[in-house]
Amino acid sequence: MKLENLKIKGLKLIKSKIYKDKRGFLREIFKDKILYDTFLFDVMSYSKKNVLRGLHIQTKKSQAKIITVTHGKILDVVVDLRKNSQTFGKYFSIIISQRSDFSFYIPKGFAHGFLCLSKECTVNYKCSQYRHKKSEATLNWNDEDVGINWPIKKPILSKKDKKGKSLRYFK
Repeated sequence: MKLENLKIKGLKLIKSKIYKDKRGFLREIFKDKILYDTFLFDVMSYSKKNVLRGLHIQTKKSQAKIITVTHGKILDVVVDLRKNSQTFGKYFSIIISQRSDFSFYIPKGFAHGFLCLSKECTVNYKCSQYRHKKSEATLNWNDEDVGINWPIKKPILSKKDKKGKSLRYFK
């Protein structure tokens, strides 16, 4: 297992070897010795094609996350909302599927979301903090100041995600 740095400081791919045979495959997805964060709990979500979840952040008790797709394919997107970051407001996107040889590490201070690209998908989130409802916030998925290049114009959104705030709210 090894870490690969990405273009925004702090974002990493956790690369691991896939062991394949006629039965299928086996892949390690987490070792506590590879990252310094302590992860407290896991969450799993199931989505159908064109469902967009996010972009979510906890403004207090911020969470580091490890994203692993266990079924299907997603476009995973993060936006840097760290106050003093040189890349504040910049986004990074990556396609992840169950066949990927990596998980995606997101440090504290990033809004996170994804679009389900396949018929259905299952995503596992390993989180460093418990859910803190009072500090949950949503960045608007199509905020013009961020300019995410989504491959869809009208995704399926929750009521909460339809009410996402602009980037200016987080400054």
